[in-house]
Amino acid sequence: MSRPLEGIRIVELPAVGPLPLACNTLAEMGATIIRIDRPAGPDRKNPMGMHQQNRPTLVLDLKQPGQSDVVIDLVRNADVLLEGYRPGVMERLGLGPDVCMEANPRLIYGRMTGWGQEGPLAKWPGHDLNYLALTGLLSAMGTKDEPVFPLNLMGDFAGGTMLCLTGVLAALVEVQRSGKGQVLDIAMIDGINLIGSMVHEMQASGAWKPERRTNMLDGAAPFYRLYQCKDGKWLALGSTEIKFRKTIGDALGFEEFGTLASSDPANWHWMSERLAGIFIEDTRDGWMERLKDVETCLTPVLDLAEAPSHPHFVARDSFRPKLDGAVPNPAPRFSRTPAAPLESPGLDETLAEFGLSSDSIATAVEGAKPA
Repeated sequence: MSRPLEGIRIVELPAVGPLPLACNTLAEMGATIIRIDRPAGPDRKNPMGMHQQNRPTLVLDLKQPGQSDVVIDLVRNADVLLEGYRPGVMERLGLGPDVCMEANPRLIYGRMTGWGQEGPLAKWPGHDLNYLALTGLLSAMGTKDEPVFPLNLMGDFAGGTMLCLTGVLAALVEVQRSGKGQVLDIAMIDGINLIGSMVHEMQASGAWKPERRTNMLDGAAPFYRLYQCKDGKWLALGSTEIKFRKTIGDALGFEEFGTLASSDPANWHWMSERLAGIFIEDTRDGWMERLKDVETCLTPVLDLAEAPSHPHFVARDSFRPKLDGAVPNPAPRFSRTPAAPLESPGLDETLAEFGLSSDSIATAVEGAKPA
């Protein structure tokens, strides 16, 4: 059975985190990807992490004579090149956009960084936490006393990976019309800003207060927050619609919660305290059993070990076993050309799709060495 991106060839340069996940996703959708990596050193992380196992790796030292030429040879028959170096590094390696796109004018050249290709911070180091902090959105997350960092999901993977996938797929469509490639400046700060556009819009219109825990979506509203249970576990209540507040309010004997009074911020604190006092009287799973037939937006806060076994994920086959745990299956789901997790094809098989072979690469690299 074919997959949606079969026939698309991608060259992936070394990077960590969001770029490997993007390439992993593209490979699961059928793209043929060859991953270039530098020789392993004592400080290197595991090069075979879960986001790097469905495509072969070609080890090249791009600082050595002739080895960048191998990448150019791969690029000639590629649709996409993706890299995650700081701005200017690819140019110093002789692999900048001008060089690569001269070899292949249809090439989509994707550059993923945290700060972007231009601006005062473009060449400075940083990580997800730094990017999120600069956008202003981190200041809106957390308790009244301090901001709380939401893992590295929002910057690296939402702002980085998802922006990369959107850009690459859009550019693959556009090149079919124009016949011309282009450079993608994939900046995580841009992705974070885009994801946070609703909050920025609310802030601009005066509908968002700068103080944490004073807004409907930041934990202040009694109908959109977490509640601890008797066993120390938690429930997530997301009843933004009044009809769902009524159903759970009636079920809990707190009828006023189902009235418009619950929409008035003046009532949020005491209503939250009332609900907290109710939910602490039973366990998390006890509440889920008691309220299983009540149509409201209430879910258990599962831990990472519990989630794959939840009946909804089991029914959807959302996870597959991996070592001592589980990892998510491909998404989204295609009705006719489904994505699939596959074992990495052989290096020679992949090189052949780019019109090369291991022997030709070895000969080119050997021939480039100084006499």
